[in-house]
Amino acid sequence: MRPSAGKGVAAAPVRHRDDGVPLARFTDRVLVVCPRCGGRAPVVPRPGLPEPKYAMELLFQPRRLACAGCGAVAEWEADMRGNGLVGAEPGGTEDPFFRRPLWLQTRCAGHILWAYNEEHVDALAAYVGARLRERGGLSPTLAMFARMPAWMKTSEHRAEILAGLRTLRDLAERTTPADRSAAAHQHGDRPRRQGSLYFRGGPY
Repeated sequence: MRPSAGKGVAAAPVRHRDDGVPLARFTDRVLVVCPRCGGRAPVVPRPGLPEPKYAMELLFQPRRLACAGCGAVAEWEADMRGNGLVGAEPGGTEDPFFRRPLWLQTRCAGHILWAYNEEHVDALAAYVGARLRERGGLSPTLAMFARMPAWMKTSEHRAEILAGLRTLRDLAERTTPADRSAAAHQHGDRPRRQGSLYFRGGPY
């Protein structure tokens, strides 16, 4: 498979302002490698759930993996710890819920470049391509851009990363096992458990 080099990722603006968006924001739809056929399968909140008020609530919502190619279906629910739900941990090349390899992965600048979905790819492209980056007033504790690895922030790799993001954007439109990227497998880079909990008052 040879993804088209100039498709999908729009030209980035000269200026980028970080509004503190967390990585959890992009877990509303995660594209993964199907455990049965190896094609593309989306992981989404279980149908009928109310819209979350905060992005972090997405990490606690029951999930469904459903492959249109082979019909495989799987369900996920957050574990309980006392009276609270234990949230999924986003980050790394596996999805936070079923721990399946992400569909959107490619080798880039000696690393693995990954994303959850098309919106995630576009957000990364806007940041990487910007010549001037500004940070908003929100705390960087959970902000996605503040926590990105150094190799993605340096201008030295800008052109290569943008090309890699175009590859991911093209992969997002492909679905069959034959379309799977050679990089789309487990890399042992899942985040450490932080024990985030969700109580009636909200996520903590």
